[in-house]
Amino acid sequence: MVIKQLAYLVALAREKHFARAAKACNISQPTLSGAIRALEDELGVPLVERGHRFTGFTTEGEMILEHAKRILAEIDTMGQSLSDVRQGLKGRLRLGAIPTALPLVAQITGPFSERYPAVTLTVLSMTSTAIQSAIDNFDIDVGITYLDNEPLERVVSKPLYNEAYVLLTREDSELAKRDEIGWREAADLNLCLLTPDMQNRRIIDGIFRSVGKAPVPVMETNSIFNLCSHAAVPGWVSIVPSQLPRFFGIPSGLKALRLIEPEASRSVGIILADRQPQAPLAQSLMAISEPIPMSK
Repeated sequence: MVIKQLAYLVALAREKHFARAAKACNISQPTLSGAIRALEDELGVPLVERGHRFTGFTTEGEMILEHAKRILAEIDTMGQSLSDVRQGLKGRLRLGAIPTALPLVAQITGPFSERYPAVTLTVLSMTSTAIQSAIDNFDIDVGITYLDNEPLERVVSKPLYNEAYVLLTREDSELAKRDEIGWREAADLNLCLLTPDMQNRRIIDGIFRSVGKAPVPVMETNSIFNLCSHAAVPGWVSIVPSQLPRFFGIPSGLKALRLIEPEASRSVGIILADRQPQAPLAQSLMAISEPIPMSK
């Protein structure tokens, strides 16, 4: 068994297509297929369900795939540790962030890149559920996600800021004459919200349930910036995290009203897998990350 065979197996799991997996590994498709067959011969079990196209892994294949991911992650950690000793941190750090946190990621990655200029960063927009899965499966190194709303497993965490919420409305609306609005009253408006697969939406729904409401939005989106733009539609409003207007200003023609009764917020922070040894890149990012001030 050689490391490349395991890497090809993981690439096939990621791409779910022999030709795409081969391209991702910079080899020919026959080379990839031959390497996986050689691995099957060595282990004495079939790993891939074969047909005219890739359809999945056998039970044995799924088990070997999990081991392969762990082995490759350990090798990557070993390489980072050796690099750190010899010439300082370098390599690629993969970070997944919930969409509502994306505007603030530069507050973390900027200082990190300044301290470790040889490290390349990849930042991905992901749901909180996808971040947990990607951490578990070695697909990302670090996540920025909610810490206290839905249980996190097998991770260590560090808080960065508390996410509060405001309602965006047009400046020429009756609501714009006010500075705040209660959640019960907001529930009866034409709301634009994130889609139900987003934890931010589940948080908002939970707050509405706490005041005995279950509004049906007029528009749903998985883009936080779409929420801002749709608040400009006459008669519509959007609920967004308060950090957006605080850091980037309120979009032209709109006003932000503080949502009250209750005063609600959720903790957002950085997470990485609770494994030993820790990957140096992920550990270093967490170490230098400081709480993000949420006041102007």
